[in-house]
Amino acid sequence: MSTTSHSHVFLGEGHDKNERRTWAVIVLCAVMMAAEIVGGLLFGSIALVADGLHMSTHASALLLAALAYRYARRHAEDPRFSFGTGKLGDLAGFSSAIVLLMIAFLIGYEAIARLIAPVPIGFNEAIPIAVLGLIVNIVSALLLGGGGGGHDHPHAHSHDHSHEHAHGKAHRDNNMRAAIIHVLADAVVSVLVIAGLLLGRTFGWLFMDPVAGLVGAAVIASWSYGLIRDTGAILLDMNPDRGMAERVRATIERDGDRLEDLHLWRLGPGHLGAILSVVTTKPRDAGHYRRLLGHFRNLSHVTVEVQQT
Repeated sequence: MSTTSHSHVFLGEGHDKNERRTWAVIVLCAVMMAAEIVGGLLFGSIALVADGLHMSTHASALLLAALAYRYARRHAEDPRFSFGTGKLGDLAGFSSAIVLLMIAFLIGYEAIARLIAPVPIGFNEAIPIAVLGLIVNIVSALLLGGGGGGHDHPHAHSHDHSHEHAHGKAHRDNNMRAAIIHVLADAVVSVLVIAGLLLGRTFGWLFMDPVAGLVGAAVIASWSYGLIRDTGAILLDMNPDRGMAERVRATIERDGDRLEDLHLWRLGPGHLGAILSVVTTKPRDAGHYRRLLGHFRNLSHVTVEVQQT
């Protein structure tokens, strides 16, 4: 086994850029939030105040994402973290997804309550607020979207001859993905609210507003579930890429050796860790197997145990 010292920094490629983007969107949301709350209190619009408070929940989630980026960067070299701070974004994403699920339940609860007991709606106030909220969300999504948090890495399915790359999920920045989902969830709700309000004002269908809320709650809950499932799998060290595990096995066993044990897990966006136990009849050391696995670009931390028989 190798005892040479090496780096344990497993942050994603765009870590610093994503951190800056997140702070920019927080400033935008905070300004909008303050304007809505102050404007609502000045003009006596409870709808404006409510929207401002709603935006504060998303601003809090974005703040969680930004602080996770900052902490992961500052403690990237901290020896207390055995495998670095690459998973901090997944922990923040998991926490953010739970907050998102709670928001979905609250919207659903409010919508059902309004279906049972309709309340009068100030359409002329509510529609411009919803449109303004949608504009802020679109700008936020465009700012964050450049970080690529919700998309697969461009090399995700590359299989050139010199290098093997892991599947797209191994590269995904779940911290940025959570931030984008919060903003998109708010945008979807804004679109549905605008549609519901316009139908309500035009045809007198007051029930369309809570129905739009229920649809929005279902969409948010679905996205939240996907995020909880993916980040939970990483936090529990599930195998992030079964195909890659099979290719590692094939590479090791190509010359007649036997791969006794293999553990593959994600250390951070684009970084995988592997522990291998190889049984061989030939005089080979750990360095031989490291060289064999050298073309797997995403294997950032490899521990090899060799058993001679």
